Amino acid sequence: MLTDLSPLIAATARWLTVAYPPSGGALAAALCEAQARQAATVAARLRYPTEIDAGLVTLAGPGGTARLDWVTGAEGTGEHPAEEWAWRTWVDEVVASWAAALLTDPELAALAVTALADGGHTAHPPAEYRRLLAPDDRDRRAAALLRHPDLLAPVAALHHDQLLARLTPNHPLAA
Repeated sequence: MLTDLSPLIAATARWLTVAYPPSGGALAAALCEAQARQAATVAARLRYPTEIDAGLVTLAGPGGTARLDWVTGAEGTGEHPAEEWAWRTWVDEVVASWAAALLTDPELAALAVTALADGGHTAHPPAEYRRLLAPDDRDRRAAALLRHPDLLAPVAALHHDQLLARLTPNHPLAA
């Protein structure tokens, strides 16, 4: 069974950067992509923490972008050729929502990366997520839309409660 989350992470990061494009040229695009990919990686590893979870999502498929596109007002697949939108079928709505929350809340991002480290995901130490956890001015300028809390709020809110429950499993949430 395939347990590699790379297609899901890549597609979700791509959706984030298409929905919230970088500001500037090629370097800005690369910096924005790096931040989206780091957020999607953390979110995917939290969402699918075991090989069985990862295997099941790769077998069943993550669901696609329909609801995300609707929430953001993005253009659907419409009359475009399949080659232009097929990657969207690999986008995971929950992972995109969690990644959006991580990109807009530094404390939540730090808590998520710590949870990964505590969960035995030692292959990717926290330093691997520097652009997510401690973006410099160039990172912030490049991903101004991607990190804007008001713009990402509709996406981040979709599954925010589930993310909080995942990060604080022993602490009841207020009603």
